[in-house]
Amino acid sequence: MMFDPQVIIEKLPEIGSGLFVTLWLWIAGVLGGVVAGFVVATARRFGGKIVNAVLGTIVEMLRGTPFLIQIFLLYYGGPFVGLMLDPIPCGLIGLTVYSAAYYSEVFRAGYASVPVGHVEAAECLGMTRSQTISRIQIPEMALIVLPPSINLAIILLKESAVLSIITVPELTATVSAIGSQQYAFLEAIFILAIVYWVIVELTDRLGRMAENRLSRLRFSKA
Repeated sequence: MMFDPQVIIEKLPEIGSGLFVTLWLWIAGVLGGVVAGFVVATARRFGGKIVNAVLGTIVEMLRGTPFLIQIFLLYYGGPFVGLMLDPIPCGLIGLTVYSAAYYSEVFRAGYASVPVGHVEAAECLGMTRSQTISRIQIPEMALIVLPPSINLAIILLKESAVLSIITVPELTATVSAIGSQQYAFLEAIFILAIVYWVIVELTDRLGRMAENRLSRLRFSKA
């Protein structure tokens, strides 16, 4: 068996198309998960015991089951309850909901890490709850939650490969199909590993740059 890079070169347009689907599903899913996770964490923090208990149960259910199982239930089980989704919308919804559960825990830990004294000081100054959240807790929490948020985004990129199971034409599905059609399994696996590695490295570097910038901004105002 010989490694033939020409096979990959000839299929670059198809690989590019699969990469595009992977990137936009991943970015949209992460952004949606960040927003939804922040809302859930805020509601659990300030919504009372009942809200915290209900949302906490849902979060634990989502975190306690594999993403593959959730996608199967959403795509194949959805029609039984009248929810019929095409592969790409299903993948986007599944990735968003799955990531939201994890991001909610990141933000919840971030809220808990803000010193109580800072919140009490804001209250002594006459700030309202919304002002305390927006001016004290969120800015202090941002630097704390950024590193785990970047790591979680990287994990979600890898999890997006699961979407190939429900025929989403993303990178893994596209490259795997090329490998099967051309009998170029080694080439397919190699290019797949390289592309994911490059994206992970770029994401990690961008995350570190954002962390350093946010840190300088925070301490310059201190």
